[in-house]
Amino acid sequence: MNNFYQALQDATQTEREYLLSAPIFKAVFEEEICIEQYVGFLTQAYHHVKHTVPLLMACGSQLNEEKEWLREAIAHYIEEELGHQEWILNDIAACGFDKEAVRRSQPGFATEMMVSYAYDAIQRVSPLSFFGMVNVLEGTSIMLADKAATAIRTKLGLPKNAFSYLTSHGALDLEHIDFFAGLMNRIEDPQEQQIIIHGARRFYRLYGAIFHEIDTQLGLFTREAS
Repeated sequence: MNNFYQALQDATQTEREYLLSAPIFKAVFEEEICIEQYVGFLTQAYHHVKHTVPLLMACGSQLNEEKEWLREAIAHYIEEELGHQEWILNDIAACGFDKEAVRRSQPGFATEMMVSYAYDAIQRVSPLSFFGMVNVLEGTSIMLADKAATAIRTKLGLPKNAFSYLTSHGALDLEHIDFFAGLMNRIEDPQEQQIIIHGARRFYRLYGAIFHEIDTQLGLFTREAS
């Protein structure tokens, strides 16, 4: 039985470790995180999550007829992901910050580069490159989101409605990974597998750079007037 999904995880271990080495994760799990760091994370999440549906559409439009089964999966993902950027803005507001200021803001350099690469790879390399990004974002969420939400809430005493994005992408969302693994295990062509592995390696580096950059952006966020 083809188990490309596991091969994908094994092939990207070094890049995954780079992402996890970002100082903000140490701050989260040692309960040293400040609210500006959490809002900084949410701000960059907003700036890439708002591109999820357009990227899925771009990917689906580039798949050939032989990958119609994968285009159907793309349609499923689109339905699941619609509106998630608004959840993030609502979380920011629940933290006491101005969500409209975030909506009007510009992404950090690392965030802009990751989004740009995603569009570029779909067009320049292959629409299959995008599944490297899916692997990184969904895998990281499953691994960290619930634990991070609990640790941040414990440290900062924020209300439950400040965590809708994290808690919706945590361990309770394991069926997403099962669905993704099933898709990957239908990819049997070695060249196509290498495209996805290459994409995942790049996206681990690019997504990791976002976390490594967060602490350089503190103080850029506006609190709501009381």
